[in-house]
Parts: sequence; structure tokens; C-alpha cells
Amino acid sequence: MTEKLPAGSVVAVVVTRHRRDLLVDSLAVMAKQTHPVAHLVVVDNGPDQPARDVVESCGLPTTYLPSWHNLGGAGGFALGMLHALALGADWVWLGDDDGRAADEHVLGTLIDVAQRRNLAAVSPVVADQADPETLAFPLRRGLRWHRGRGALSAPGTDSELLSGIASFFNGALFRAETLDVIGVPDLRLFVRGDEVELHRRVVRSGLPFGTCLNAVYVHPNGSDEFKPMLGGRLHAQDPEDPIKRYYTYRNRGYLFGQRGMRIIGALEIFRFGWYFLVSKRDPAGMREWLRLVRLGRREQFHRAPASPQVTPPTTLRSGN
Repeated sequence: MTEKLPAGSVVAVVVTRHRRDLLVDSLAVMAKQTHPVAHLVVVDNGPDQPARDVVESCGLPTTYLPSWHNLGGAGGFALGMLHALALGADWVWLGDDDGRAADEHVLGTLIDVAQRRNLAAVSPVVADQADPETLAFPLRRGLRWHRGRGALSAPGTDSELLSGIASFFNGALFRAETLDVIGVPDLRLFVRGDEVELHRRVVRSGLPFGTCLNAVYVHPNGSDEFKPMLGGRLHAQDPEDPIKRYYTYRNRGYLFGQRGMRIIGALEIFRFGWYFLVSKRDPAGMREWLRLVRLGRREQFHRAPASPQVTPPTTLRSGN
């Protein structure tokens, strides 16, 4: 494609790796949106098991970008978002290969609320695909964690928009001008924390954003990683997979040393200290957590080491 897209065009960006069957469902819903997607960009981090035929048969104008170097979710979205801007997109809609818009009205609803309320970015509610009244990931507001959709629209609050909170890699919509201000995800983070770091930049920019409570994106439930403590008043993220744990803790070490996150970072020592030493009674786990956090603080962004005991999962390509 060489011609610039028409004014107002939405370009969707999806990052995938070895998830052909799930990608079919995600792209099928994108193609049915009542507000049309002008172009679809798919970055494939696993071209040894290519998804080109899935992409090209989805019914949308497409660009398929295979990457033999696994860019992770961070690099994949960065590449796709830059390509969308190069095409002349006015809006960039980020999708996931194992999640999908809940219905054909999601994009239209996001566009409508973004235009009416002059938002720089807006995301849908990310719900459990098996139980849409439950959040796919627990959501923290202040020190309180919520797992149900009903808690997001409490009486006396805005029934349309949850301001200042968003999930950016699961159905979020960005104005092109927003990306000029905040940039694209940081390749160094690879996976885990890349979405949080982008959220930090949006907050620091002062641009208005939020979650539209009338639009839903469904995703497999990821709450199992978040372990409750003190009767559910606090949670600690503790992935079972050692590769995910490596990126989660290392990247958190980097994130919580950044401006705008240092107060939360100071609380991390108490929170994870309580989790490993009191709740889990795992001093070795606490030592490993400290080691990985220090790697992030020093900006030592080496990829996770491979060993006979630690094999990276084939689907590792985003924050999931």
C-alpha cells in the first residue's frame, strides 16, 4: 500500500505468535465492526508457524509483518503502531490474538466516547471470556483491588467512563497525535510491564484517557497470578511460569524506579516481603525477587536465560 489512508481512518494492530486458531476469532470480530477498520497490521513473532493465511483471509485490507527476531509484545506493538502511523492512520486500535471485542459495536462505542469527551486514548473493560461479569485481570484503584465489573460503576460515579485507568493492549484506541506525545512501547521490556510503562507515560503526559464502561473486550482469565493477602486487601503477582516470573519481576524493578511510580515502588518491598516471608514462607523466593528487581533497576535488560529446566513457552509474545 502506497497511498495515504482517508481522513479519520482506524488501523488495527495485533501481535501474535503461534496462536493461529485464536487469531481467527479475534480477526473475525474485528472485520465485523460497525465502525469499519480501514486497515489491519499483524506482527507475527513466530513466522516458523506462520499466520499469513489467517490474516489475509480475514476480510480486511491487511499488512502482515513476520519477525524472525521475537520482538515480544512490546516490540511487536511498537512495530505495528509505527507502521499504522506510516500508513496515515488517525486512530490506532490495539488488539490481542487470544482476546477479542465482545461484539461488533466495540470500536464504534470507543470512537464515540473518545470524540465526545476529547480523549487521547480509551480502552474497553477487559472481561473474562468465560464469565463476562468478572474482570479478566484484577483492577487496582488506590490500594483496593476489584475483580467484578460491577465495582467499576459504583453509585454516584461516572456511568460511562472510568477516568485515568485503562488496559492498553486489549482493545485500546489511541489518537495518532497521542502517540506523538507518549511514543510507542519500549522494546527492552519485551513482555510484562510494557503496558504498565506505556500507561505511566500517558499519565505523565497529562492527556485525558480512561476505560469506557459500555464497551467490553473478552480475554482468558489471568487472575490466578494475583495472590491475595490480608483478606484480599493486597495482592502480589506471582506467575507460575519461570520465564514469565523473570520478566515480571525484572521489569517491575525498572518500572518502580521511574518518575510517577516511585511511591508505589517503595510499597513493593513491604508487599512482596509479606507475600514471600509471611504468606508463602519462601525466603528463597524473596531472594530471587530481589535479584530480578535489581536487574531491572540497573537496566540490565537481557532476555531470560534458557536452561534445561526453563523452556520459554511458545506463546510468549505479550503481557499474558
